[in-house]
This record gives sequence, structure tokens and C-alpha cells, in this order.
Amino acid sequence: MKVSDLTIEVVERELPDTGLDSDLGRFSGTVQQGLLRIFTDEGVEGNCFLGEFRKGSKALHEPILGVLKPELLGVEVAKREWLWSRLQILAARRGINMSAWAPVDIALWDAAGKQSGLPIHNLLGNQRNEINAYATYPPRHLDASGYVSEAEEIISRGFKAYKIHPGVMDTDEVVRMVSMVRDRVGPEIALMLDPNCGYEYGKALEIGQALDQNGFYWYEDPVSHFDLDGISELSRRLRVPICMSDQSDNQFYWGANAIRTRSNRLIRGTAAKLGITGLKKLCSMAEGFGYNCEIGTAGNSLMNIANLHVIYSVSNCAYYEYWMPTEAHQFGLMNDVSPDEEGVITATNSAGLGYQIDWNYIEDHKIDVLK
Repeated sequence: MKVSDLTIEVVERELPDTGLDSDLGRFSGTVQQGLLRIFTDEGVEGNCFLGEFRKGSKALHEPILGVLKPELLGVEVAKREWLWSRLQILAARRGINMSAWAPVDIALWDAAGKQSGLPIHNLLGNQRNEINAYATYPPRHLDASGYVSEAEEIISRGFKAYKIHPGVMDTDEVVRMVSMVRDRVGPEIALMLDPNCGYEYGKALEIGQALDQNGFYWYEDPVSHFDLDGISELSRRLRVPICMSDQSDNQFYWGANAIRTRSNRLIRGTAAKLGITGLKKLCSMAEGFGYNCEIGTAGNSLMNIANLHVIYSVSNCAYYEYWMPTEAHQFGLMNDVSPDEEGVITATNSAGLGYQIDWNYIEDHKIDVLK
């Protein structure tokens, strides 16, 4: 089965007004995102949505159509490892980046699954059929009480884990907040903190000590992912595992270096940057050294579903990241990912990515077709 054509249908949709201006994380208004369609000579089509809700997908269109499409036309859908091996030279010579390649890889996996009649997690080698989700919002509050209310909402919906994005709150308020949240949810709820690489080392250490006192499950991206000495020192001085990094452009090689230097205890990856091929590689590499690879949100429905397929194929990822409000990133499907009343997500048995595109929605929101 060979690739015969590749197009992008651009859709425009509305975003909910969410987040804070203080950390530049607020989003609202309209965003344009693409639906990637990879056609084959056997009539099977592979799909993936493009881009995440804050940035949209415009920057990905030219790399996909101008660089990756010529590489793929006439090539077997199965040549995903060949394309992975081409990334280094395509980056050096043609300026391709991981975020443009990743959805192409996912769409190729989707086509392969549809051809075989199997869900992608079976092609990868199924490990399990369900995963606990942790719930999280972007930074929305300026004081501790707001996060206590947020925690109450999350546990009322059945989630057993909650990741806090504290934004730009000062050190004392964050320390107060993590204690208040722990007191409110009790010892059975897993808690994580993610300041999005926003702290300098001193602040990160003081807050990390408060996380130790309150039994947090992990401490995600506390300092810049370039601050390797700071990351290593935090790992040495804190009990809470340092989980990194969402911010690195190439999470595979960043993760390899983190394992080699033992700078942090949990590795971070996402299909938005690694596709399915690279994310599975990262998880397997981490497994070999006794590390978990915790998989982060991918920014749109089909890429988050790609995350799930990898999660179902590995044993060393504890949670799926359920990012809210879901209206920010869920669109274009007949039915989307939804945890049950216990915060558990169950694997699909349908072929490929396993979720049906709502073609009426695509048609109603389509503003362009790029070839």
C-alpha cells in the first residue's frame, strides 16, 4: 500500500476564553487547524489533525506539503522507520521540524491500522486496555483558594489524580496552595505541579520542598530544560521526582541525555513532537533504564488519541493527561476521548486511530484545501 496523495483541509473554529494574561497563556477567539489526509493506492486513507489550539497549524502546512509530501509520494505506508531515519538530514537541509513530521507519522500509522483492521495499539503490541487519567487546567487562578476550588471540581468528577498549573504566583502563595490542596483532597489523590519551566532554581527548590512535605507524585518542568545543572541539583535535593520535559523540541534525544546524565527521574514525551514512532521509541528506551515516560497532552483530538495508543502498548506510563477545558482541543470527531466516572479511559477496538471523523463538521468549518 503506497501513498498516492496528501492534502490538508483547513478548518476554523472558536476557542473558549480561558487562562491568564499574566503568564501569556490566555487563549480565546478563533484558531485555524488542519486535517491531514494521506491517500493510498488501495483506497485506504490515513488522518491526523494538525497543530495545537494556541498556535494553530499554519506554520506546519509548508513543511508538510513542500518537504514531506515529495518524500512520501509513491512510498509504502509501512516505511515509517525509513522516514524517521530521514529526519536528521531533512532538518539540516530542508528545515523540517518534529512538529511537522509527527502528524504525518500518526496518519501513516492510522492508514496501516485501517488496512489491517486493527487498532494501532495492537499493531504496536498491546500491553493493557485502560489507563487512569489525571485532570488539569491551564493556569486560571491568582491565589491558593482558586486551586482548592479547582481540586474540588476535579475530584467530584471521579478523577484520582490532579496536576496543578500554578502560573506566576509567588513562592509563598504556591507553598500555601499546595498544602491547602493536599488538605482538601486527602492522601489518596495523586498530585502533580507543573510551572511550565517558569521558575529559577531557588524558587524551584523552595516549592519542591513543599511538594515533598505534601507527598506530590511528580514535579514537572520546574526550571528551564536548558538548565541541566539546576535539574540535576533539584533531583539530588528533593524526594519528589522531577518530570521533564514538555519544552524540548526533540524529546527523544533530550530524554536520552536525561537518562544518560541521570538528571531527572521521569521522562516526558508527546505524540505532538514524536509521532507514534518516536514516542514508542522513547518509552522503550526509558523502560530499559527503569524510567517511566509520562506522556503529555498533544493539543488536538487525534494526536491525543495517538498518545493513548502508545500508552496502551507500554507499561511505564502511569497516567493519561486529560486537559481541560476540552473545548480547547477536542473537535472534529463523532465521539471523543472521555473518562468514565472513575477517571479511567478504555481502549478502542476500532481500526487505526479508532475514532470516526465528523465529516459534516469538517465541511461546515472548512475554509481552504491545500495540496
